[in-house]
Amino acid sequence: MGIQTDVLVVGAGPVGLFQIFELGLQGLSCHVVDTLSSAGGQCTELYPDKPIYDIPAVPICTGNELIEKLQQQCAPFEPVMHFDQSVDVIEKRGDLDFLVKTSEGTEIHCRAIVIAAGTGSFSPVRLRVDGMEHFENKQLFYRVKQPALHADKHVVILGGGDSALDWAIELADSVASLTVINRTEKFRAAEASVNKLMALHESGKANILYGAVKGFEQQKDKLKSVHVVLRDEAKTEVDISVDHLLVFFGLSPKLGPVAEWGLALEKNLLQVDVSTFETSEPGIFAIGDINTYRGKKKLILSGFHEAALAAHEIKHQFEPDKKQHTMYTTTSPVLQKRLGVADAKQ
Repeated sequence: MGIQTDVLVVGAGPVGLFQIFELGLQGLSCHVVDTLSSAGGQCTELYPDKPIYDIPAVPICTGNELIEKLQQQCAPFEPVMHFDQSVDVIEKRGDLDFLVKTSEGTEIHCRAIVIAAGTGSFSPVRLRVDGMEHFENKQLFYRVKQPALHADKHVVILGGGDSALDWAIELADSVASLTVINRTEKFRAAEASVNKLMALHESGKANILYGAVKGFEQQKDKLKSVHVVLRDEAKTEVDISVDHLLVFFGLSPKLGPVAEWGLALEKNLLQVDVSTFETSEPGIFAIGDINTYRGKKKLILSGFHEAALAAHEIKHQFEPDKKQHTMYTTTSPVLQKRLGVADAKQ
């Protein structure tokens, strides 16, 4: 028989977690499938300890803190999580009737599907220097998961985007030395971050070079230095001592199995009806960074809005003859009972 549920949510990032909450308010059950080993998506994979400032009513929180709060919020609805697996097959057997099969052989029968998979599966753009892969996750890192790991180390950061500069600024006070290497004198980060990096350079807390890593030197099995060709007329070559090399060249997103589901795409993103966030296939919805429409903004708060509208539409499709009334968590006994707070208010 497999697993039976009202809705399958693909993706356990912040938007996927909020979708669970909105579906729960509608009295709908859901299961969640994610390729990662835990909830959080890009928030916990890319910037778990970076501050986020644009969540309504939350002046500042880290990626980890946001995911923790969202999990607490949707906990009353008891979602079932299926981690470390992808949705490989979707079979539509009739109206409001889907059979989903995952890479681990899990079979889920559901009435609607919400895709909240961010940009799909993503992997960092790697440093193309032969032999460097030997040091990956030892001295070469494409993500910062534990900032304290780099304390008191001679750190070299490659890249000129937001992630590179954000981590340079974050780590500057704790490392033994810091060198930032960008390919050109033009950075792709926010102006405020560039100004902070330049201030660190002027104060002697960071060294900035313009060029590219073309080789390295190792001592026994350890990375000792990187060989840099500078972007000057003489193409000066220098060797920079390094304990930890952090590379932020961006991400290479791939839709993965989503691309094989027969849904209408525009530049590798899913087209949706902005009034419902339904895709070209009835019963399948897409919210967050994976969808596209006129005026689309890739913001977490935009995804939250999309999740609310998708949940209401799903409820309407399940009960088309029943008039929907807008209910508010502050006053509705029905919603308060679903949230498990009705008794607490008495």
